[in-house]
Amino acid sequence: MKGIYIFLAEGFEDMEGLATLDILRRGGLDVNTVSITDDPVVTSSHGVTVYTDLTFDEFLANASDEASREDVLIFPGGMPGSRNLAGTEELMRIMKNHYVMGGTVAAICAAPGLVLSQLSSVSGLAFTCFDGFEAPMIAKGAVYTPESVVIDGRMITGRGAGHAVNFGLHILAYLKGEEAAAKVKAGLML
Repeated sequence: MKGIYIFLAEGFEDMEGLATLDILRRGGLDVNTVSITDDPVVTSSHGVTVYTDLTFDEFLANASDEASREDVLIFPGGMPGSRNLAGTEELMRIMKNHYVMGGTVAAICAAPGLVLSQLSSVSGLAFTCFDGFEAPMIAKGAVYTPESVVIDGRMITGRGAGHAVNFGLHILAYLKGEEAAAKVKAGLML
């Protein structure tokens, strides 16, 4: 899957979806938000209505089996958003293929446990997530650490909403280098 995509499902965590998007766009990255349905309008867990860049059908129309490290599929947490993402079979199939083909996956809050745990090979990889959602990843051999953000290979995970800006900055640094992330961070007066 070529490109950087943030998947938004009904009930996504506002900060995790939108702060991540904001940080990456401030860093000059071309990022698209994708609804997981044929409706471009998605409502967050706190009632914020978002008009996505692409519907799921539009995303599928441009889908490719090719992927590299710079191609990133991003999954915000929140409830029931994470469950909605994990329950979208076609999206999970695409994510698994994307990762196998060399693409990067990023998830925060409940999404590492509910979404990334569906990857076939996470054994030995370090990750973080919202407290209480680590069991599915641990059951597959992943190693939990209560850090703000963890990058292990082509998997980037974040702890929760309070870490959303840091999550975005880590993704930006992963893709464009520490200098690009530092510039965005300075512009935010962090």
